[in-house]
Parts: sequence; structure tokens; C-alpha cells
Amino acid sequence: MRDEDTPTLTTAADFPVLWPVQTRWEDNDHYGHVNNVTYYSYFDTAVNAWLIATTGTDVRELPAIGVVAETSCTYISELTFPQQLQVGLSVEKLGTRSIVYALAIFRENNDALELAAQGRFVHVYVDAKTRKPVPVPHEIRSAANLLVVADFE
Repeated sequence: MRDEDTPTLTTAADFPVLWPVQTRWEDNDHYGHVNNVTYYSYFDTAVNAWLIATTGTDVRELPAIGVVAETSCTYISELTFPQQLQVGLSVEKLGTRSIVYALAIFRENNDALELAAQGRFVHVYVDAKTRKPVPVPHEIRSAANLLVVADFE
């Protein structure tokens, strides 16, 4: 968890990468807004799509895979269908066997990006067969280095 001295990323400019995600019809719940669990899907989709695009590798085929060990989300404002989103990606900590992502979801509104949620996502790398912890694969580590934010170091 972040302590009070750790900066919180709150604007799109705070993130090295913004990954586009479109809300879907099925994302809305009975109350007419995107269901809270769907925000986690946006985080997961953005992180893994960016890793695949950046490494040029299907991360599902690596001998080590990133499994989610922890997630959190703070909801700022509701989302609904149809909206185009941008997910801010950054790395808070790049460990030997894990990566801690700091994330945010921004709603596109004309020429502005409005913060809708902030989150945290921890990938722990395990052997794809044995599920025992292993070091972060080289391809993933190289890509994740591009997302390291100096304020978190």
C-alpha cells in the first residue's frame, strides 16, 4: 500500500502511457453505469494489451506468466456506455518477481481527459506449469522499465 508520503498520480500527464479502451454495452449494470468490477477488466486489458504490443510477444506463451496478486480501485466518477476511455499506465515498483502498476481510468470529454478512477495492480510472475514464483521475464522487465515513474523510485 502507498503511504501518505507517496505521490498519487491524478492527471493523464502523470502517466508514461495512455492505452485506449472503449466501454461496451454489456459494461452497464442495472443502475445505468459501468459496474464496479468492470474497472478491473479495463486495468487488466490495458496492462496486458500494452505488454503484448510493446514486447511483440504473446505474454500467454512465455514460460513465466504474471498472475494478479492484488488489485485496488478508487472510484472518482461514474462511467457509462458509450464512452471512449484512456487507461494511464505506470510502474510504481519493478521487483525481482513482481510488478506493481499504478493505473488510472480517464474518460474522453471533447479535448480533455477526466479522471474516473485510480487503481493498483500487482503481477507476480510464476512458472507457467508449476505456478512457483520466478523472476520477471526479460521481455516483460524491459517493457515495464518504460513505465517506471521517477516519483515512485
